[in-house]
Amino acid sequence: MTTAVTWTMVGLLAATLGVLTAALFNLGARIDAQGASLGARIDTLSTRIDSQGATIEAQGKSLGARIDAQGASLGARIDNLGAALVAHLDRHAS
Repeated sequence: MTTAVTWTMVGLLAATLGVLTAALFNLGARIDAQGASLGARIDTLSTRIDSQGATIEAQGKSLGARIDAQGASLGARIDNLGAALVAHLDRHAS
């Protein structure tokens, strides 16, 4: 009777080991599939981010040009006011 119990236990352990091995390989395949799906989604988002970066860079150049133009205009106005102030002070000095 003990030999039969022993062989039954060995059989059950072998079956359990087989089921666990199959489950492990199935889990590995599922993880690989999720990784591939996630990789594809990341690549798609990377493309979107790169295109938005180009748009932002173009807007930055446009904004930079506008700021430079305003700076030049403001500089000219300050120079004109400085010249007017010097002329005004020269009138009062003489």
